[in-house]
Amino acid sequence: MAAQSRLTGIFTPNLVPLDSQGEINEPELRKYVDWLIDRGVHGLYPNGSTGEFTRFTVEERRRIIEIVVDQSRGRVPVLAGAAEANTRETIRACEYYHELGARAVAIVAPFYYKLSPASVYAYFAEIGRNTPIDVTLYNIPLFASPIDVPTVQKLADNFEKIVAIKDSSGDIPHMIRMIKAVRPNRPEFSFLTGWDAALMPLLLIGADGGTNATSGVVPEITRRLFDLTTAGKLDEARKVQYDLVTLFDTMIYSAEFPEGFRAAVNLRGFNMGTGRQPLSPEQKTDIAALSKTLQCLLAEQGFTDQPVGGCPISKSAPVDRTEIESIVQNVLAELKHRGLA
Repeated sequence: MAAQSRLTGIFTPNLVPLDSQGEINEPELRKYVDWLIDRGVHGLYPNGSTGEFTRFTVEERRRIIEIVVDQSRGRVPVLAGAAEANTRETIRACEYYHELGARAVAIVAPFYYKLSPASVYAYFAEIGRNTPIDVTLYNIPLFASPIDVPTVQKLADNFEKIVAIKDSSGDIPHMIRMIKAVRPNRPEFSFLTGWDAALMPLLLIGADGGTNATSGVVPEITRRLFDLTTAGKLDEARKVQYDLVTLFDTMIYSAEFPEGFRAAVNLRGFNMGTGRQPLSPEQKTDIAALSKTLQCLLAEQGFTDQPVGGCPISKSAPVDRTEIESIVQNVLAELKHRGLA
């Protein structure tokens, strides 16, 4: 069997449009998939955190993957979220998504129960021994048991089907330590970041790409940031990273996740519907205000018209550019010290 291609680039953790009854809006989801591919994303990542996988039934999660794989038609690889609440159901998901033709699956560390590193290793080892499809570990310590560096290294060394890790901690030194520990024995192992605000610095220290929620809203910008950074056009890349941080912070901190992203995708011309998580009247009012802010940010980039009444004149972007500049410069200095830049 021919070796599978390495997981690289921007994989969009796509949202799921819902109809007026709160059911999966299949025509709109298919339209959304085409739109993302046409705008240059390297792959799709359904049933992730942005896709609200815990708010769908097992049958719905399977149907979402069926739709995305079918609509993609092999144009881009599909990284299917396969996290269930136990190893038996997770392995069944691995088998089913393999049959559908997904490129790989992403599996979050055990959630609800906080487990020791030994238990996290045992969990993924059971999956690694039984999966027919390549596995991407998913480290998101905010919501699940963390996957530490020794555990990643041991899993990578012992299970060839475990081929990548998606890290959403936003911890740059943690990513450096993982790459340093794993790459000597598994040079083909992929490292993806789920933290949009540090995409450029993480690419510079050796990450292969990202599963970035902003790519579901502005795929053009996220893809451009990837291309500029990997091409070494760092001055241009920094400007794009600044713009991306402003949009990312607005969407993630101004509403319950991922409602800010859902509101922004609506502004790009899709009918995303109302999410499964009920909102209070106050939250609905906040979303309406957020939509206007997002429309102004998207209008600045030329992606939509300004809202009625126009937008305030931007005096300064709500992002600490000095901090990002410092991170980038520190990364470059370290790469030069190692003779890599």
